[in-house]
Amino acid sequence: MTAPAAEGRLAGKVAFITGIARGQGRSHAVALAREGADIIGIDRAADVATMGYPLGTADELAETVALVERTGRRIIARVGDVRDRAAIVDLLATGVRELGGLDIVVASAGISPPARRLWEIPPEQWDDVIGINLTGVFHTLAASVPHLLAGRRGGSIIVISSGAALNRVPNLSDYVTTKNGVIGMAMSLANEVAHRQIRVNVIAPGTVNTPMVTENTQQFHLFRPDLPNPTVDDCRDGFAASMPMGRPWLEPEDISSAVVFLSSDEARWISGVVLPVDQGNTNRRY
Repeated sequence: MTAPAAEGRLAGKVAFITGIARGQGRSHAVALAREGADIIGIDRAADVATMGYPLGTADELAETVALVERTGRRIIARVGDVRDRAAIVDLLATGVRELGGLDIVVASAGISPPARRLWEIPPEQWDDVIGINLTGVFHTLAASVPHLLAGRRGGSIIVISSGAALNRVPNLSDYVTTKNGVIGMAMSLANEVAHRQIRVNVIAPGTVNTPMVTENTQQFHLFRPDLPNPTVDDCRDGFAASMPMGRPWLEPEDISSAVVFLSSDEARWISGVVLPVDQGNTNRRY
């Protein structure tokens, strides 16, 4: 299958992105496509019962496909859960065969659980968070690396962690555990594949304007414990006050800009770093 001519920093590249139905995953897919990359994508496209907000849908996944195609790039996307290694392996086999290889991996799929103290977290919630946020990244990387090695053209792996991990946010110990875990996973992998010119880096976003934040009503009590049923508007000032640069949240495109940079040759000697994109919040010590 012949690719149409591409221009941009990622012309001729193929990127695999998880969690592409909406939010950051969709933004990353569109941003990489605009820079010339063809896309392989997967998303659960269904809710998780233990979460306090709706997840992406099949219709939103189809919308992402349309947005990528509108850039002139190709996309192969499927519904699938990152906890299902076989689904990832099968999708990658198809995508690599049809698009001609693999160069970029963005492990973006994740869920953000209701805020609870550690001893109050139900086992079912723990299992979902660990399964998607940690084991899902393991499956994503383990299924992708063999294709990067086989391509013999290096590559860039980007794992999306969270500023919550770097700041040890309380009442989210399941989430913080997974987001710290993927940092360790990525740093170890970076040492394993550096000699093959495969770079592995982590982005730790601050608060981002996606449904994971703005519709996650069970986390709003972290910012407004004084209200019985706080809304996102009630929390806006709290979000802003916690950020040194004063905005309540970033946009998905702000994180995608970092993804594009780390995917490109401009970052060809950068590996094994954790890059906070968080208005300076991780650095704040006052």
